[in-house]
Amino acid sequence: MADLFQDEPPPSPPAPPADNAPLADRLRPRRLEDVVGQEHLTGSDGAIGRMVAAGKLASMILWGPPGTGKTTIARLLADAVGMRFVAISAVFSGVADLKKVFAEARDHRRIDKQTLLFVDEIHRFNRAQQDGFLPYVEDGTVVLVGATTENPSFELNAALLSRAQVLILNRLDAAALGKLLDRAEALMDRPLPLTVQARNALIATADGDGRFILNQAETLFSVDLDAPLDPAGLAALLHRRVAVYDKDREGHYNLISALHKSLRGSDPQAALYYLARMLVAGEEPLYVLRRIVRFASEDIGLADPNALVQCLAAKEAYDFLGSPEGELAIVQACLYCATAPKSNAAYRAQKDAWRAAEETGSLMPPKTILNAPTRLMKQIGYGKGYRYDHDVEGAFSGEDYWPEEMKARTFYAPTDRGFERKIAERIAYWESLKREKEA
Repeated sequence: MADLFQDEPPPSPPAPPADNAPLADRLRPRRLEDVVGQEHLTGSDGAIGRMVAAGKLASMILWGPPGTGKTTIARLLADAVGMRFVAISAVFSGVADLKKVFAEARDHRRIDKQTLLFVDEIHRFNRAQQDGFLPYVEDGTVVLVGATTENPSFELNAALLSRAQVLILNRLDAAALGKLLDRAEALMDRPLPLTVQARNALIATADGDGRFILNQAETLFSVDLDAPLDPAGLAALLHRRVAVYDKDREGHYNLISALHKSLRGSDPQAALYYLARMLVAGEEPLYVLRRIVRFASEDIGLADPNALVQCLAAKEAYDFLGSPEGELAIVQACLYCATAPKSNAAYRAQKDAWRAAEETGSLMPPKTILNAPTRLMKQIGYGKGYRYDHDVEGAFSGEDYWPEEMKARTFYAPTDRGFERKIAERIAYWESLKREKEA
């Protein structure tokens, strides 16, 4: 098989795209240094920059949002170190395709030509298919470059992750997106028909996606306009971009985590922002409400008992009104929780009490506080000596309610914030009465 490749000419750089190719293809970088927004990787001090300088690539997973340059970087990496480039998509490829790729890569390796295998959407392969890469990565048959928009920790096998570096690509910021628009204008030899404000609005709607902003720019170049568009005119011309948000994937958990921590940090503005991000992107409002209800118990508790009431009232209001009218009730609950005094004393008390219950098993309560509905139970002492608190001065008997084999423990320790300050005062008062009784 090696003889078949003996007289192959050296690979030539890819031909430039045709003039009628999409704008994003015509502006695809031809060198790594032309990739925008990922200088932390492609720069001389970045992981990719150091590998290229050394002339040796390691297998890697490129993790980042859509339109950030994953495919482009993989192709330019192969060119930079003189490797054979093969690209497949996990969406359209199966086991037979992989076997063919590995066989061809092994043949080329015999003539000292290593293959860079780029696998787009690598998280789409199932666990068994991912395991199929391992021997070919380990023996150097291929250098694997996988691309994914999903968190590799959740979507890729640990064995595969241990053999590849995970490199994180950033969303393209405003400066990087602006640079792409500058290149588009230079290529087309005319400015975009936008006011400064509309240009900024276009960059904002791109949500960090370079491919999207170039596709929108191509639409703008294709229309004849008498005057530059302002933001309102731009919105009327272009379709509204749907927020990038997968309700069953990492984006979902990232935003609910950000909402919860903003609430806990008493930042109503940030909490309202993340609430809006989720609802605008199509999150189920009742899911968000369930999380806020949980927050009211976990992070506010008795520091403000009304927080839970507010959240449950918001749920009732939303059930009654539906969307969009009922979403205002969710906003109200969110703001109430964000601005309420915070305490996790009840949450910690639950954890400690549950742990104690598991440790102590089936200890009997003291007989004095057990009911005695039968004659036998009365004869063996159930309920004997019980003091009815309402018959005692101050309605507090100070009895010992713990099992005889167990010392009293403190699970709930109220804070000095909000309503819990009053609760702490009550507990301290009752403890003082107990000490007086024991003295």
